[in-house]
Amino acid sequence: MVFKISRKKKKAYGPPVYLSEPTILYHTKTEKIILEIIKEKLSSTNVILPSDYGIRDVSDKIREVDYVVAVAVYGKFSSLVCREVEKAKRFNKKIYTLDIASKKDDAITYYFDKGIPDHIEWLNPEETREFFDGFLGEDFMGMAFRGFFLGYRKNKW
Repeated sequence: MVFKISRKKKKAYGPPVYLSEPTILYHTKTEKIILEIIKEKLSSTNVILPSDYGIRDVSDKIREVDYVVAVAVYGKFSSLVCREVEKAKRFNKKIYTLDIASKKDDAITYYFDKGIPDHIEWLNPEETREFFDGFLGEDFMGMAFRGFFLGYRKNKW
């Protein structure tokens, strides 16, 4: 006897939202929390996740949404997020910024703002690579914080 188990996908509701996030956050606990924040703040589960498309560029979908949520890590937009925010501006989309920071004891804090706060730093591709290389290699970054962003994956995939 063969049993087929299928999960029923919940129907999305709310205004369409494009999530612009650095690839380091793809398929992590952080991404799931970001989706919960979007649900709470923008009353939407209708979110286009580039991580669902692998590394393919899907930023043209920005023209189809009402809002773009741009994710910053420690007050920095990765070069990918910068490109997508510029595209959102060209399409006159409403932009929100979700800045992720850590405090003592590896606690994660999320700041959700309308628009782009002045303190956000825009990184080019080289600065992005340096930032995330340093970010991943920092000695102070505890396992709880690292696992929160990257998961506790033993495999590279």
